[in-house]
Amino acid sequence: MSQQAAMSQQVQPQQARAKEAQPQQARAQEPQARQPRPEQARPEQLQLDGMPRRLFMCTPTRLTTFEDCPRRYRMTYLDRPAPPKGPPWAHTSLGVSVHTALGRWWDEPLPRRTPARAAHLVRVNWVDEGWRDEEQSARWRERAAGMVERYVTGLDPAVQPRAVERQVATKTGLLALSGRVDRLDERDGELVVVDYKTSRRPPGDDDARVSTALALYAFAAERMLRQRCRRVELHHLPTGRVVAAEHTDESLARHIRRAESIAADASAAAARLAAGQPPDEAFPSRPGPLCSWCDLRRHCPPGQAAAPARLPWAGVADDEPADAPVPPVG
Repeated sequence: MSQQAAMSQQVQPQQARAKEAQPQQARAQEPQARQPRPEQARPEQLQLDGMPRRLFMCTPTRLTTFEDCPRRYRMTYLDRPAPPKGPPWAHTSLGVSVHTALGRWWDEPLPRRTPARAAHLVRVNWVDEGWRDEEQSARWRERAAGMVERYVTGLDPAVQPRAVERQVATKTGLLALSGRVDRLDERDGELVVVDYKTSRRPPGDDDARVSTALALYAFAAERMLRQRCRRVELHHLPTGRVVAAEHTDESLARHIRRAESIAADASAAAARLAAGQPPDEAFPSRPGPLCSWCDLRRHCPPGQAAAPARLPWAGVADDEPADAPVPPVG
């Protein structure tokens, strides 16, 4: 065999292998974010007949975000990279500091579960972000330490909660729910959901009853821990006010249906976006007074036009007008 023929035989297998690799290389070079149009996806969907429907993974916060403003939902949960948020809020720092202190108070040995220790835990876990200056931060740190000290005075430190800062999760026919409960008490053989609040205004009489988040926590806790859980409570630390509600099978079912309806709307919007609908049409904004407090306000012209910008400490400022919109976090 001639040298030229031998070289030809070596080259042909290499060319064949290279040709076979071309479709794989082409697929690897396609943008990963590209989504198939519905008509292109039908053959793949047909292969899934008879298999369970994919559940919508969510937390109560995620559902509430979509219900409040689909555009904010898209920017928070779908856009990648996510748009940068605004500066931290003082009222959020207040809430985080108080929640952290109360959670760690229950981790203390029983002899150290004192009101003074609770106040100390606020001071050492204080979040110094979003405040006007050091003076305001220090003043609110002491105010928060005082409210936590007064609150734990009314607790029996020997009665250990069933759970503190507990992650709960469960599933429905459409949802994969999860969320973190501030505290789960056990009273008379049943679980009670306790949610701490630090907002400027105390909760109203019906706030616990109409809260889908609290209902979902109770539903998930009962299923996960296999113990009845129907009572939900809002504990407002600045005033000591407690607002409670007792759920029934019917009221929990209504909240579950509402959560599933919100999830279905969010899924439908995501499908429209994947099919090529413009993002701001698939996920429209819902301008209103709460746009003042939105972390993504800088990226939303309708929100900027709907409400004035707020300073980071406006949610806790002593000179905030009484009729000013209340921050949505608390």
